[in-house]
Amino acid sequence: MANADGGLFASVRQLLATGVETLRVRLELLSTEVEQEKIRLFDAVLWAGLALLLLGMGLLFLCGLIVVLLWDQHRLLALGGLTVVFLGSGYWVLQIARTRLRAPGGLFASSVAELERDRSELARERAGLDEAE
Repeated sequence: MANADGGLFASVRQLLATGVETLRVRLELLSTEVEQEKIRLFDAVLWAGLALLLLGMGLLFLCGLIVVLLWDQHRLLALGGLTVVFLGSGYWVLQIARTRLRAPGGLFASSVAELERDRSELARERAGLDEAE
């Protein structure tokens, strides 16, 4: 009887150790995903900022060129047309940004998939134990 109790406690202890180890691995996976996402976002923001700076300078020079070319005949039309184009484009880009921000992200996709695999494995083992009884 003492041997059976020791075996039961050892099994429970082993089960708890396995559960704690599984939880530790999942938390490490989660922290790795957060770190990767942080690096990816910083990299994207850096490159996007540089691209916006260069595109803005290019557009500024293009607008200056168009206004200088049309200065004698249609300077107000050129300035008004460029204003409408930039305001319309800015509004359109803002709508795209809002749509993308509202879309669900995949920040913890690997963790969720791994937890789903764990859940299905536990359900399969539980079904196997139920059938064995």
